[in-house]
Amino acid sequence: QVQLVESGGGRVQAGGSLSLSCAASGRTFNLYTMGWFRQAPGKEREFVGYIGRAGSHTYYAESVNGRFTISRDNAKNTVYLQMNSLKPEDTAVYYCAASYYSGSYSQPVGYDYWGQGTQVTVSS
Repeated sequence: QVQLVESGGGRVQAGGSLSLSCAASGRTFNLYTMGWFRQAPGKEREFVGYIGRAGSHTYYAESVNGRFTISRDNAKNTVYLQMNSLKPEDTAVYYCAASYYSGSYSQPVGYDYWGQGTQVTVSS
């Protein structure tokens, strides 16, 4: 069982930056691929990016590639999402998720555990 708790959301103006954190419980954090997703009102949950277990491999959705960076610190059981050059269309609830192994890391169904989400609002 893995429990995930996101933090760091808030309101920012377009062009600004925010950094989200996701703290995981348990001793097996380094066995999980960690993903970030987001969901805007009235829309489906959308893939943002993921990071491999060792932190050496990342993959991003085209909509955030070059603006967002995912990193992890396995010693602290924490994964991060650094968001730069934010746009109003980035407004959503952001979720972190953990996948033991699925091979479907860009799909919500590929993840076993989810955090409760944190709101990010980007104003124009």
